[in-house]
Amino acid sequence: MSQAEPLTFGDKLGAVFDRSGHLCVGIDPHAWMLDRWGLDDSADGAREFGLRVVEAAWNRAGIVKPQVSFFERFGSAGYQALERVIAEARAAGILVIADAKRGDIGSTQQAYGEAWLRPGSPLESDAVTLSPYLGLGSLQSSLELAEAAGKGVFVLAATSNPEAAGLQTARVVESERTVAASMLAGVSAWNNAQKDSAERRFGSIGVVLGATLDLSDFGIGIDEEQHGPSVPVLAPGFGHQGAEVSETRRVYGALTPGVIVSESRGLLGAGPDGIADAIARRAEEVEAKRG
Repeated sequence: MSQAEPLTFGDKLGAVFDRSGHLCVGIDPHAWMLDRWGLDDSADGAREFGLRVVEAAWNRAGIVKPQVSFFERFGSAGYQALERVIAEARAAGILVIADAKRGDIGSTQQAYGEAWLRPGSPLESDAVTLSPYLGLGSLQSSLELAEAAGKGVFVLAATSNPEAAGLQTARVVESERTVAASMLAGVSAWNNAQKDSAERRFGSIGVVLGATLDLSDFGIGIDEEQHGPSVPVLAPGFGHQGAEVSETRRVYGALTPGVIVSESRGLLGAGPDGIADAIARRAEEVEAKRG
């Protein structure tokens, strides 16, 4: 009997949605946030902060998203702290999206993929954010590794920072699509090309689409019928940044089933004594209101 193939990231994501809902808890150890939590602005403080958030998320939310930069600023000690946080979250059955936003070409991009997606890597996560602005094709080695290892990738497509709009709304000559819409189309095509794609509920490659945006400004038609597996959407901007969960279907339309509601400061601001209750309440609210 042949050995069963490993679950895809899309399979794992769907199971998390069914079991724990769509909330993703950001792990962002800002200096001021560490101070608010009574922790040192150090690698030790970042580690303790991350571990407390993971503990609070356990059995309340199924996804966490550590922001790599806030650990990276402490150098090698920061990476050791991040490795511990990632390992503890994954051991608890929580999906980890490493918010690293890496992007390069050739063997350099391959190495980035191996760092975050290779089974056994010290930084092994369930998914990673990647920047496609050297061309979506430059990420191919990481996309292939993700598919082979049951991992996920979230490609930046339409982001909420105002500096991005000029680039992401520009038109690609060959297709007449905006850059943002081209990223979404390319990711959808990748998912559709994978083995057994017709039977998949969600693809393993997703996009980042900010929740505070009017996606029509970026040339993205949210009511266009999706063919093949739904594209997962990492959706930052809820909570502190002002996006309302009740507006999820209006913002994302046909993409709504795969939307991951990502929230950081709005939850972390509850502090070490209130974070668990804040996550539990928010998780219930997300499922009740997202549409």
